[in-house]
Amino acid sequence: MGTSTRAATPATGLAIVPALLRLVRFSHTIFALPFALAGALLAELAFPGAVRLLWILVAMVGARTAAMAMNRLIDARIDALNPRTAGRELPSGQVSRGHVIALALVGIVLLLVAVSQLPEITWYLWPIPVALFVIYPYAKRFTWACHLILGVAIGLAPVAGWIAVTGSFGTGGVLLGLAVATWIAGFDVIYALLDREFDRAHRVHSIPARFGTRAALWMSRGLHALTIVLLLAAGAVSDANGWYFAGVAVCAAILVYEHATANPADQQAIQRAFGTANMMIAVVFFAAVVLAVLTA
Repeated sequence: MGTSTRAATPATGLAIVPALLRLVRFSHTIFALPFALAGALLAELAFPGAVRLLWILVAMVGARTAAMAMNRLIDARIDALNPRTAGRELPSGQVSRGHVIALALVGIVLLLVAVSQLPEITWYLWPIPVALFVIYPYAKRFTWACHLILGVAIGLAPVAGWIAVTGSFGTGGVLLGLAVATWIAGFDVIYALLDREFDRAHRVHSIPARFGTRAALWMSRGLHALTIVLLLAAGAVSDANGWYFAGVAVCAAILVYEHATANPADQQAIQRAFGTANMMIAVVFFAAVVLAVLTA
């Protein structure tokens, strides 16, 4: 299957920066970053200090940049075949493979610099998320469980934030990580509805392609119900106060709205469920954690 998208001439100099930011969907950093910072705050129900938070921020931005760049590199051929994604920066020729490889390396360097300033354990653990960043795009070649692998990869963010503060694992951090994993996996299943027919035709594995739309939506609902349970458990073991649980209640309401409006026949509705609703959840949850820490 081909595409009519005409290849563009790769940008040069500073003109490449906007294209690279679009490639890694820099604005979508809001999905994972608030949860990483929430893990850092919940670890001791206190602000760990500006310098520590800065290095956590650098680590998360570096890790996500590397993850998105590697994902685009590995999926370039599939993206070029899919009419929905053929206009992305790499398959359309707006950026070259060399640009994207360089961006991935920059992200990894940022991650390494950051973990060198954090507790020693983070230096030994950083290869784990990087390995998952590579495994995830390949996973869709052989298993419909790729959504869960993506969820685990991003779910490591709050666990990492917790460890960056305490220097060790904690039950609250692990529960928060599992909550993020099920949240991400759940909305990735919804997003995969956009490509169900393409995935079936090109042997790309996903829950919608394997089980159909109706079953996929029910699986997504189940994952998101588990998300709320895990968020409640994380708050309970972390001794969070009412602000935290009020925030979780709002997040639950947003998830209900997301599923009520995610019409598989309406691409714009799916995009809204993926974008707006999930950004709201990240912001609301982080605000609730900040208020819980301020009033602890």
